[in-house]
Amino acid sequence: MSFNISLSGLNAAQKDLDVTGNNIANASTIGFKQSRAEFADVFSNSVFANTKTQVGSGVNTAAVSQQFAQGALQSTSNSLDLAIKGDGFFVMSPSSTSLERTYTRAGAFQVNDTGYVTNANGDYLQVYNVNNDGTPSAVSLDSTKPLQIQSSVGSPNQTTTITAGLNLPAKSDPITATFDASDSSTYTASTSAVVYDSLGESHTLTQFYVKTSTSPTGSTWDVYLILDKGVTGGDVDITPTTGNTLTFSTTGQLDTAVSPTSITTIPLGLTNGADNTQTITLSFIPSTSITQYSSPFQVTTMSQDGSTVGQLTNVSIGNDGVVAAKYSNGTTEKLGMVALAKFSNPQGLTQIGDTSWKESQDSGSATPGVPNTGTYGSINASALESSNTDLSAELVDLIAAQRNYQANSRALEVNSTLQDTILQIR
Repeated sequence: MSFNISLSGLNAAQKDLDVTGNNIANASTIGFKQSRAEFADVFSNSVFANTKTQVGSGVNTAAVSQQFAQGALQSTSNSLDLAIKGDGFFVMSPSSTSLERTYTRAGAFQVNDTGYVTNANGDYLQVYNVNNDGTPSAVSLDSTKPLQIQSSVGSPNQTTTITAGLNLPAKSDPITATFDASDSSTYTASTSAVVYDSLGESHTLTQFYVKTSTSPTGSTWDVYLILDKGVTGGDVDITPTTGNTLTFSTTGQLDTAVSPTSITTIPLGLTNGADNTQTITLSFIPSTSITQYSSPFQVTTMSQDGSTVGQLTNVSIGNDGVVAAKYSNGTTEKLGMVALAKFSNPQGLTQIGDTSWKESQDSGSATPGVPNTGTYGSINASALESSNTDLSAELVDLIAAQRNYQANSRALEVNSTLQDTILQIR
């Protein structure tokens, strides 16, 4: 019996050494969670045994428990590196169409050849669909999808409206000379905006403002519109023949009773294969957006509703897990919200290697959630969660496990010596 007791002690010490060695080996593994060997004594008894003198039968390994304490966060320069500050797990799938789900804390992600965000093992990061306001449209594991980042986005949208806000200088003198876009003395002020045709090609539409008169009741200004000023084959006058005169009252406000609040160009007449019937409306709505005050010419707003095909310029991920892609055409697309899950008993999760886990009966079913909610935690972009292994503590445990192993080996040696002594009795 004593041999078996000492042997169980050796096995337990070896298990302790194995667990400690594995923790030390993964001290630099991103998202790794250390384990702890837990032991229980073995005690056998019978109905008629004297429990006061009964000796235990050794020790066995009760469990190797994972410790899901938060690891330290380390900053990186990769915007797709993610760390969770909380109890949640990233939701992964082995393929873009698989319904199988695995879970990890290791957030070192990259983009594969088809634009999907994956980890080093090729597993796909799962996200929720989001509404325009950034809220998830549904929160369930069945509603998640692989995160895909497109390198380009959208089809061209030709410009239909330019919305302008500006101030015209009231102190400027009226100009009587005939307007000439190439002669700055024939206009009071000018500004420009980039517009797009139906093929997504950009053009510059320049606005010229000419003060024509001043009277006790107000002032008048003519507006001229030139497409691609200074470009070879450009300088196309697209000013309408009527409705391009603005009248301001003595308070500097646009007199909407006699002035248009928008000016629509004549057809652009493009020759590059785009829609040559395209017209553009220069809008001053609300009418208070354009004024004539005694201050310099100033553009307060200038926007247009057209766009070209956009190329990816930046990807950002907020603490709320919303993934936003910015494109060169000025558009920003919300691609999804990083899906998180947690478990009632994370120590019961089944390890599958590569710092990943699967749910089990002991862990309970995964509960999906969103970042910044409850204990799921927040998402830290450009950061990774380090292993939670405490090297100092592990080295102390290593010494203790070594001593336990030596002590049990010594107990075996003593038992062997005693058996030899008994066998030599004559």
